[in-house]
Amino acid sequence: MSDESAGTSPSGSPDVIVRDMYMADLDAVMGIEAHSFPTPWSRNAFQTELLENTFATYLVVEFHGQVAAYGGMWIILDEAHVTNIAVHPDYRGHHLGETIMMGLMARARVLGVVRMTLEVRRGNQVAQNLYNKLGFVQLGVRRGYYTDTHEDAFIMWKDPM
Repeated sequence: MSDESAGTSPSGSPDVIVRDMYMADLDAVMGIEAHSFPTPWSRNAFQTELLENTFATYLVVEFHGQVAAYGGMWIILDEAHVTNIAVHPDYRGHHLGETIMMGLMARARVLGVVRMTLEVRRGNQVAQNLYNKLGFVQLGVRRGYYTDTHEDAFIMWKDPM
């Protein structure tokens, strides 16, 4: 599968490219992390995911030539677990969250995935709306899941893919 075929922009814009994440993307990804999460992942965590975790797949979205979003998942047997997804605040409102999720879902299907799961903060209504739009349903709650705020996480599933 070519990098661009991992997903497409809902607008079909040629200024949006979904491709594999590379080590060279880490500066941009770390910037997105710092602007998106109260407790961002470390550079080492991403390096481990990219270089050592054989279950991991990470994609980025380039918007007008800049890494503007990223997402990752673990593929275990026929299931995909979304580990993280973020869009830099400067690029929000351009459907890049949807674009990265569609890219992850397309890659997962190519890899034989039949169901996908993720956790989302109880208070993140924007993300919940996106996941619902893409066919995910809430099937559980993880109480106090996020260690930084002790916020609950909704467990969402998409089955079948």
